[in-house]
Amino acid sequence: MNRLSPVIVVAAAAVTAAGCGGGSKGGSGGAYGAPPPTTTSAETGTASDTLSGSVGPGFDISMDPTTVVAGSYTLKVDDQASSHNFHLSGPGGVDVKTEIGTTGTTTFKVTLQKGTYTFVCDAHPSSMNGTLTVS
Repeated sequence: MNRLSPVIVVAAAAVTAAGCGGGSKGGSGGAYGAPPPTTTSAETGTASDTLSGSVGPGFDISMDPTTVVAGSYTLKVDDQASSHNFHLSGPGGVDVKTEIGTTGTTTFKVTLQKGTYTFVCDAHPSSMNGTLTVS
């Protein structure tokens, strides 16, 4: 038997034990299995920030928040009426929408630049609309 074998076995056991702590879901965190830190403030404009859009069930359309800083966002739209849709468009070629005739939750990744974006129901644009201001 090779003289280094016991050393290698002990070293392998130490590495394995070191990687096992604090990594379970719901634990206090750690290098393995811990969720990455997330930001919920719209002031930072990071990919983990979420914008919420809603349309229906009546003639309601909304977005929260309506003022953010430039950056990358996840837009989560709750479409509650098959007679409406949620359509966001604006600077930088942003043009995302749900479909009229369908309902449910749809998620989009959007990169927002400084400027004013509009959200409308394409079937009722004069009465169902709003703006998102990006600074």
